[in-house]
Amino acid sequence: MAIDTLITGGTVVTASSMFDAAVAINDGKIIGVAKEDALPEADTRLDATDQLVMPGIVDPHVHVDDHVSIDRYQSATSAAALGGVTTFIDFAWQAYEGENSPWGEPAPLTDGFDRKQKQQREAVIDFGLHGGILREGDDLFSEIPKLIEAGVTSFKLYTAYEFGVSNGYLRRVFAHLADHGAVAVVHTEDDSVCQSLVEELQAAGEDAPEAYPQSRPDYAEAMAAEDALRIATDTGVKYYGFHTSCRKAADVIGQFQEDGTRVRAETCPHYTVLDQEVHSELGNLPKIAPPLRSADDVEAMFESLRSGVLSVVSTDHVAQLRESKEDRPWWDGPYGANGLQVSLPVFHDEAINERGLSYPFLVRVMSKNPATTFGLTNKGSLDPGTDADIVIFDPTETYTITAEDNASKADYSIYEGREVSGKVKKTLVRGTVVADDGDIVADPGHGEYISRELPSWEM
Repeated sequence: MAIDTLITGGTVVTASSMFDAAVAINDGKIIGVAKEDALPEADTRLDATDQLVMPGIVDPHVHVDDHVSIDRYQSATSAAALGGVTTFIDFAWQAYEGENSPWGEPAPLTDGFDRKQKQQREAVIDFGLHGGILREGDDLFSEIPKLIEAGVTSFKLYTAYEFGVSNGYLRRVFAHLADHGAVAVVHTEDDSVCQSLVEELQAAGEDAPEAYPQSRPDYAEAMAAEDALRIATDTGVKYYGFHTSCRKAADVIGQFQEDGTRVRAETCPHYTVLDQEVHSELGNLPKIAPPLRSADDVEAMFESLRSGVLSVVSTDHVAQLRESKEDRPWWDGPYGANGLQVSLPVFHDEAINERGLSYPFLVRVMSKNPATTFGLTNKGSLDPGTDADIVIFDPTETYTITAEDNASKADYSIYEGREVSGKVKKTLVRGTVVADDGDIVADPGHGEYISRELPSWEM
């Protein structure tokens, strides 16, 4: 009896090797990776001649349909599918009170989870959820076991902005998460340092976009990371550092890593290909937090990825409109930049074509490591029995990135005009082609909410 799909003619890339083989898919699962004549006949054959067959990209850090991003699930998951991303992890937010809060009053984190889980009806790709903690309160602690049971096995805290938490509360949350085996994910910037610099720059009239990075210096990121890591070490929690941007923060992370079983961290494509000089060209459009840094910090990101201090590349995708950022002082506009649709080609072009890193390295930092770090046991590999989440990628096709191609609601790109070599040709989610040569070919609702397991973090 014929199986569903056979991908033939391509070069298979895993986290450890590359080889010519076919991939057999049935009932949404990979059932074999071998020479074509060793596999069953299939109803559908996908020709991947001269192309790479890789596990789908797993992006563990995106913002969709929330207080910082205008994307909805249909637009964001479409952008993801076009970029070879087959699973991402978004945030279920806890409502808080504050000057900039979109919520009228505080509400439980479980309310945020219920709301986001319903977005499955719009999703083209699969998704998980982090718990997003935006205020201090004892009510959270009774919710944590319920959310873990529902597959939310990681929880985010901030040390900055009006929804940042104190070190004392950070310690309490870390201790609870450690007791349950869950992961603490943290945005680390020292808020008092950043706010004092904002006030000084405002008073001095330094309102040009080029001044923005001065308001959130590298040492503020490193200071907050060290505080959080000392607390994490004491409580024994699994600690994951979001969007590492600079050498000083990476050095701090490295100091607390022993064997990778308690401390891990990521960086993002924009910190590996852009530096703060781009503000002179793009103005406020690349305003992200932490900000783009120096050329030396770009080098530090690759040094840290090579050494394993950083083990994941994510996007920190945030969709905004150009009009909300331009023609105003840098402190007035929103943070964030979209990247889901181009994260793979941008990072591939820089890491592989420019720096000579290997394709298995790319699979490790963009597929396998994020999946194993966050309990996505059926994602991030081509192992038989796992979900048939696959990207067919042409490593040689060259094209120019433009916002005109955005599936995201964002109407600009911080990579506008960048020529890259490497293009996604097809994206499969659980054996179904969802994106084909630049077009979305699956219906909204194909994507599913994924209940994640508690990760072991064994080496």
